[in-house]
Amino acid sequence: MEMVPDTSNLDPIVLELGQLFADAGYELSLVGGPVRDLYLGRISPDLDFTTNATPDEILSVGKKWADSHWEMGRAFGTIGFRKRNHNLDVLLIEVTTYRAEAYDPESRKPEVAFGASLEDDLQRRDFSVNAMALRLPSLELVDPYGGAVDLAAGLLRTPGTPQQSFSDDPLRMMRAARFASQLGFDVHPDVRAAMTDMAERISIISAERVRDELVKLICGAHPRAGIDILVETGLAELVLPEVPALQLETDEHHRHKDVYQHSLQVLEQAAQLESGPDGPVPGPDFVLRFAALMHDVGKPKTRRFEPGGAVSFRHHDLAGAKLTAKRMKALRFDNDSIKAVSRLVELHMRFYGYGEAGWSDSAVRRYVTDAGPLLERLHLLTRSDVTTRNQRKADRLSFAYDDLEARIASLAEREELDSIRPDLDGQAIMAMLNLSPGPVVGRAYKYMLEQRMEQGPLDAAAAEAALRQWWSQQPESVPAPEAGEDAAVQEY
Repeated sequence: MEMVPDTSNLDPIVLELGQLFADAGYELSLVGGPVRDLYLGRISPDLDFTTNATPDEILSVGKKWADSHWEMGRAFGTIGFRKRNHNLDVLLIEVTTYRAEAYDPESRKPEVAFGASLEDDLQRRDFSVNAMALRLPSLELVDPYGGAVDLAAGLLRTPGTPQQSFSDDPLRMMRAARFASQLGFDVHPDVRAAMTDMAERISIISAERVRDELVKLICGAHPRAGIDILVETGLAELVLPEVPALQLETDEHHRHKDVYQHSLQVLEQAAQLESGPDGPVPGPDFVLRFAALMHDVGKPKTRRFEPGGAVSFRHHDLAGAKLTAKRMKALRFDNDSIKAVSRLVELHMRFYGYGEAGWSDSAVRRYVTDAGPLLERLHLLTRSDVTTRNQRKADRLSFAYDDLEARIASLAEREELDSIRPDLDGQAIMAMLNLSPGPVVGRAYKYMLEQRMEQGPLDAAAAEAALRQWWSQQPESVPAPEAGEDAAVQEY
């Protein structure tokens, strides 16, 4: 089936800028992802252009036209502009001089050389579906590498040989997996073979660039496909080794499920449970999805074959949380993301005690408090972790979690579960016990928090009585002199 780009979706600003460059005597073409998305009926948030103008000439043409500009990419031939369109939406525009770039085998930074033509520029791009351009303002399609045909086939190929493409920029191997996730495309066998042969080349790419591609992959519409490609080509061994390690050897009696396939299914199910923009966990949510992928990475380290023939993975949740945090640090994730994902991994088994024995109100409060702002994500992760084919077991776990959520809602109506605090704060504790700030106040606060967890909210009198009872048993407690007793005698 032949596909054609739907240029009716183009913002008039695109043609306006094209005419501006033509009037100045320069070529300008819309290129790459925005052109691909016209075929797919999508609107790109950013607009990428290429031109025969130099960076200085680009700036000269666009500076007065744009609302603002930036030059951070000047060394790579790129000048950026911001421009409000007729709907007052802010468009981000990047205009880049025709170029070719390649990596030195030992360098993480590309060597940039400006190219002579649009066709030369398109040849250096990652995949044929991104190597199409629309000349402006004529809207002539330039597609020398069959990108439209590949789009129709849902196939990722490189404009030149994949070996040359991946040698020029090894990150393109990660992009292949990312586009498979985002677009649902297959990777051409030649491209897949080159990725497998050249996987080691990814080691010259900075952790930050690898991280950014991984985030886009995880947040794609088909993350399972993207992860599978990373694992099958050997790239995951280098960028996310905990995931291929989930492919545990199955013992001859098949006494445990395929942990790798289970994890991919949990990832898929978690993505399906995400809410719309106004829901509790708007999708795509990287924290939830990555926790779903990594939730069992502690199993290879903790697997034990028990004397009776069973297989156990004791404390794999704790081991997995540590492995997840270590990997995310290596990939230069921010601290908040690291803490959130590893905490979800740590907590993902907590519910199963409820399903087996039921919980007191105290245990429910602890569950909510330990999850904190991650509670809604923990709900979805726990529900996603059910992949059994035994429908009765699946229904039983689902009903149990329904009951737990109902318990949480019921307690929340009576108590402020999302911000549990002791009935007495530090100031009140110091005033009642005549203490100065210090570790004793911290111990008292912790005790009162335990009371709040165990008994729920206490009135003022009960809270003070509990505190004084605790204080009477502490070594720092000194009995007050009895009425009429001489203080000096008491001291003696």
